[in-house]
Amino acid sequence: MPAEVPAAWAFGGTRAHAAGLLELVLAGTKTGTSSSLWDFEEDDDPLPQEGEVNIIVDADGAPQAVIQTTQVSVVPFDQVDEVHAESEGEGDRSLAHWRAVHQSFWEEFSERGFAPDMPVVCERFKVVYSETADRP
Repeated sequence: MPAEVPAAWAFGGTRAHAAGLLELVLAGTKTGTSSSLWDFEEDDDPLPQEGEVNIIVDADGAPQAVIQTTQVSVVPFDQVDEVHAESEGEGDRSLAHWRAVHQSFWEEFSERGFAPDMPVVCERFKVVYSETADRP
């Protein structure tokens, strides 16, 4: 673990979404996530960095897993590829599903909304600790 306490956060925009996405993370199905670069800029938050560690919490704020970022790239929404869409683990894991879900999410939850060429932060991660993970 790093010297400083890692940031703690939940995936998703609602309690139900957070619960479903956490389940995918803990099952090993979800190994990627996407965020609007505009949201990082709006909140003056730094972008995730390779090697960074974060605590993933459930909808009640209880820690459930520790993840480590393995890759970060910023690409236009309309250039996110099938490999990244599959890594997010949602729905049928297709690019079409990823596009529909993320467009809807950013239209509802992002200050700047959605645009077909908006910059998207594509992050890949691995679970480095959870109560449910197999231990060596």
